[in-house]
Amino acid sequence: MLALTRDRDHGVTLPGRGNQGNPRQPVWGATALTPVQRDSRDFHEDMRVFHCDHCQQLVFFENSHCVNCGHTLAFLSDLQVVGSLEGGQNGVWRSPLSGADSGGYRLCTNYAQAICNWAIPVTSSDSLCLSCQLTRVIPNLSRPGYKEAWYKLEVAKRRLLYNLLRLGCPVESKLKAPETGLAFEFLSDDDQPGAAPVLTGHASGVITLNITEADDVERERRRTLLHEPYRTILGHFRHESGHYYWDRLVKNTPRLQEFRALFGDESPDYTQALQNYYNQGPPVDWQQRYVTAYASSHPWEDWAETWAHYLHMVDTLETAATCGLSMMPKRPNEPVLEAHSLLARLDRVPFQQLIDNWFPLTYLLNNLNRGLGLPDAYPFVLSNQVIAKLSFIHRVILQ
Repeated sequence: MLALTRDRDHGVTLPGRGNQGNPRQPVWGATALTPVQRDSRDFHEDMRVFHCDHCQQLVFFENSHCVNCGHTLAFLSDLQVVGSLEGGQNGVWRSPLSGADSGGYRLCTNYAQAICNWAIPVTSSDSLCLSCQLTRVIPNLSRPGYKEAWYKLEVAKRRLLYNLLRLGCPVESKLKAPETGLAFEFLSDDDQPGAAPVLTGHASGVITLNITEADDVERERRRTLLHEPYRTILGHFRHESGHYYWDRLVKNTPRLQEFRALFGDESPDYTQALQNYYNQGPPVDWQQRYVTAYASSHPWEDWAETWAHYLHMVDTLETAATCGLSMMPKRPNEPVLEAHSLLARLDRVPFQQLIDNWFPLTYLLNNLNRGLGLPDAYPFVLSNQVIAKLSFIHRVILQ
């Protein structure tokens, strides 16, 4: 098995990170969105709220059919929107959306297995959508429950990719870019009897996830055992993608010095740093400097935890913006959130505006959860040092 960059479950990280990747600057393919391409998507400002093009029924990112009119739905990655499709003759579907590919679309091969809901322009030679291309190892579908686990993992991965594409982050498959591309492997301890447990982690562009994480009961058990305030499949993916993008966007770039000033020097032995963390725990004052206790283990983990947190923030803020959310309390000393201050296009939002909106939104989220008898949706505290790190990530992504 590949060496992994981190393991929350066992406290053991295999060697390998120090010499990963290509020392040259990566040459990205056309998947990264240019400013012109971003501007061409202005007519889809309400990216986070989707509607059926035929009956205007509200639909969701995961839907494959409109529950009102029955039309087939698919996520059109070239438009970054869920849209309805017509036809289907000879496998070619048409979208009525403005800007849709005139040649039509084909459904991803995994669409027929009820695993994926993305479509591909007919002009593409690919049979799998961009998201499914990235998965190079799937669970053993002969085992009970593994197909359902695979579906959950793919749903979370597609949302991660949607975030990344929205932000203009380069996304390439290792099939097409072996040195700089990204791949996912969904593995199980059951498929390797007697071997070491499968570790969730990242190495040289390969993100590995133990499919046990798709079991809600087991994932919650691990969250409680490890005293984590938050543990989700999407959270794992966002964290591991942070390791990948550190290699691509920070390593061997002029940004490295600013990274070290904020996150620390990453050169000390990574494996030993994690062993020290698991043996000794976080520093007493970790909340003053880190977004999570685990972030204190090593600068790479600090970056990955903060990167994941940034993606949590922009996803939630974009959703709030496109839903038209506002908070106008009766008392003057309570958090206020004005709808016009929220923008769905994060590449147009100054970081300070993002943070100013984030605090009242989390206040609302936590109070709503408490009203339902649930734990806080946002169990974090952002210190000034953490905010400075988030600001750096904002600039790295949007530059």
